[in-house]
Amino acid sequence: MHLRTWVFIHKWTSLVCTIFLLMLCLTGLPLVFHEEIEQLSGVVEAPPMPEGTANVSLDKIVQSALAAQPNKVVRYMFWDEEEHPNITIVSMASKVDAPPDEFWTVAIDSRTAKVLDQPNDQGFMAVMLQLHKDMYAGLPGQLFLGLMGLLLVIAVISGVVVYKPFMRKQDFGTVRKQKGRGVKWLDMHNLLGIVTVVWLTVVGATGIINTLDPIVLAVWQGDQLADMVKPYKNAPPMKDNGSVQAAYITAEKTAPDMGVRLIAFPGTAFADPHHYTAFMKGNTPLTARLLRPVLVDAQTGALTDTREMPWYVKALFVSQPLHFGDYGGLPLKIVWALLDILTIIILGSGLYLWAKKYLRHREAQGILADAEAEEAQRAGVLQQ
Repeated sequence: MHLRTWVFIHKWTSLVCTIFLLMLCLTGLPLVFHEEIEQLSGVVEAPPMPEGTANVSLDKIVQSALAAQPNKVVRYMFWDEEEHPNITIVSMASKVDAPPDEFWTVAIDSRTAKVLDQPNDQGFMAVMLQLHKDMYAGLPGQLFLGLMGLLLVIAVISGVVVYKPFMRKQDFGTVRKQKGRGVKWLDMHNLLGIVTVVWLTVVGATGIINTLDPIVLAVWQGDQLADMVKPYKNAPPMKDNGSVQAAYITAEKTAPDMGVRLIAFPGTAFADPHHYTAFMKGNTPLTARLLRPVLVDAQTGALTDTREMPWYVKALFVSQPLHFGDYGGLPLKIVWALLDILTIIILGSGLYLWAKKYLRHREAQGILADAEAEEAQRAGVLQQ
């Protein structure tokens, strides 16, 4: 492919996605430090108790949640011992099959079943997350941002191709300060782009994968989950959900080397009307993201089925924390934040270079038009 074609591709893929990528970089910066910001903002934590204090039954926690919100039903229970130790988060809604964006969260002490908080205000971090995820436009907005991520990856690849001929003439890292502001900014744009090329590709690719999560999970639901619950296809409806504590114990016995991350209640998007689905997590930074579903009969508490997630769901699980640098603690988050700031500079400098070139072109067109008009006027005078 001719170099001019690559220049054209780099120019227009960059221009189309720049504004949206700037928004993603600005909203993504606080999201990298969401744990630290939440701690500073006074997120509720469980009160200190003697070490080794036993947890109460999950059935009692369900009762506490229903007492706090009697007009709602429990849909999910989940735990994050690293960020919020000794707290059970209960997600509720008006009905079990309510839309995903309808939820009410109750934080309950796992050891006493006491309601600690109902953190449902749309604070700063919630706004940043929603803007970064779908710009408050739902699935269409999410898929649109995925398209912007694809344009970013194309812009990065084409930028490397365009930069290669420049490398033959200059030393790596050359910034020609003596040749004017425009050339200086062009060299800075190129240098920062090459330095961050791997990170930009990783973040862009994982961002694309993350925008596909509703589709990926829908495929899993229609394929593996449907196959796992097939024996219950014609089973009569249940009168009640049965013991969630019994389901929790069965899940722990099924995968003793893993821990329960989330339990989906019967009738929700991740469980059929006859099962609790416990999602198990591993004990390492990587395996903690690769959840394994364990289906437990809601009435009897017996194991129905368990199997590993397919590769496409694993890819989604791995890409989510990688997108925000959530694998290596605070040091990696700082690196991610610095690279994010460099990306903002790259995007801003690219926009500046295009605007400067565009204004020069318009100015040249204006001068040419004035000259043609003056020439036409002279010709008219001569004819008279």
